[in-house]
Parts: sequence; C-alpha cells; structure tokens
Amino acid sequence: MTASIPQLPLRDELFLLGHNDDTGQPHIHRQALALGMAGAVLIHLVLAGRIALDDTEDDRPAGRRLWLHLYRPVGDLIADTAIASVRYANPAPTLRGWLTWFADDLYERTRAGLHAGGILHRSTHRRLGGLARTDRYLATNTKWAVVARARLRYLAAGRDQPDNHTAALAGLVAVLGLTEHLYLGEDTTALTTHLRTIAAQHHRPVREITAAVDAAVGDLATAAYR
Repeated sequence: MTASIPQLPLRDELFLLGHNDDTGQPHIHRQALALGMAGAVLIHLVLAGRIALDDTEDDRPAGRRLWLHLYRPVGDLIADTAIASVRYANPAPTLRGWLTWFADDLYERTRAGLHAGGILHRSTHRRLGGLARTDRYLATNTKWAVVARARLRYLAAGRDQPDNHTAALAGLVAVLGLTEHLYLGEDTTALTTHLRTIAAQHHRPVREITAAVDAAVGDLATAAYR
C-alpha cells in the first residue's frame, strides 16, 4: 500500500514528524531535532554508498570516524554538502563530532528547502501594533506526515517488511522521543521499544549512527541542566 506513495528524504520526514501539524510548533527542542536530521542525512549517504564509518576497534559510536567511500553527488544540496564536508575534512571527523557540527544550522536549512519546495508555507502574525512579528511554517498538505506515520504504523503492526528508509526512521523517532506524537493510539512505551527493536536489526553503521544521535541528544539534555 505504501510502496506507491512518494517518499521525502529521511531528514524531511523527520522534520515534519517533529512538528505539530496544526500549529507548526516543534515537539522537541530544535537542536535535538537537528541532531536527528543530521543522523538522517548521514544514514542516507551511508546507505547510498557515499560515506562509510571506519573499521576501528573502538566500539563506541563516538569513536568511529567518517570517510568518503564514493565522491559522487546525489543531487540533493544538503546531502551533497555533507559529502563535501567529509571529503575535505582533515583529519577525518568523528561520528559524534560531525553530527554536532552538521546539525548547527540544519534545522533552518531543512525548513528553507521544504518551503522552497512547496511542502511548507509561511504565515506571518504581527503583534503589538505590528512591532513584533512571528513567522509560522505549516505543511501545505498533511499527507506527507500522514504517509510517514502510516509507514511506521504498518511496520509496527508487522504488515510491512522494514525497508531501509522506514527502519531508519523508526530508530530516529524512537531515540528522539517522538513516538507519542505519531498518534497511533498505542502504548507509547511499548511502541518506542518496538521501534527500537526494529531499528536494532538494521545495518551496523545505521545502528551506530542512531546510537550516536541518541548519545548527542542526551549530552544536549545534560548540558541544559548544568
């Protein structure tokens, strides 16, 4: 059923799932969501054979370093920027370090791309006699978030086999704490565990990237309470 429906890039689907459909407000801290989207960009490039993780003996995700496997653009500005960042990095960046660096302005870049592509539209609200302005970005059509949720629903129910894209999305949604915003009408804790289990069966590099996102988000939360 879902195979015939177009897929947005993994980072774009994560962006949409990370926001309230009606208000456009993010469900979690923007920086945490950006870390997840950076992981999504990297997962896409690993699966596309462009970037790889080194075969170090250090099993900690943060200890892995990124290296360029194939320098060939994929035709996506953000993804191609990520390829170039690894190609020209010296020394090779660590996984955790790259995620933190690439996430810095990724929220704004992703939002701008979705707006330029007509997926989001901007509305402006003025207050205090026009002196204060607030911009909101809302989906032009909720089908994109609905499609992403449907893929996760069928995956969680065992009705679809976990393709690379949706399995990766499941893992990122779980580690970012977005499960409760999928509106699947299930026990959030059990569903999160189930999505984590599905993601744990993924390719090793994808598991390590997801684990590094989880750790980076944890560091972000810890820093906020210092």
